Amino acid sequence: MAKRQVNVQKKFAVAAAKIAAENHCTDIVVLDLKGISQATDYFVIATGTSGRQMKTVADEISQAGRDSGFQRFGRAGYDQGRWILLDFIDVVVHIFDSENRQYYDLELLWGDAKKVKV
Repeated sequence: MAKRQVNVQKKFAVAAAKIAAENHCTDIVVLDLKGISQATDYFVIATGTSGRQMKTVADEISQAGRDSGFQRFGRAGYDQGRWILLDFIDVVVHIFDSENRQYYDLELLWGDAKKVKV
């Protein structure tokens, strides 16, 4: 049963990455944090082109989460549109503007994580 649950989480993380790609985000990465982080299993990281575009991506990923049975437990940065964080507990989505993406460099911070093929 646990393996099935993990597959569902991974599937949602990949779906979120695909939504970001379809909406013209760049540098999209899915990190598998199982065994590395106690807080979540997957990070989806993407760079947006504008605050408006980033909000659209966040809205579409939130809707996809609802459609897939993933409740969003938190959202931060939506109004500022520089770093939008969507917390689905097992999957956390980060949509950055390019400046904040470089500054926070989550891929370096979580350098031990495996990248999931999207």
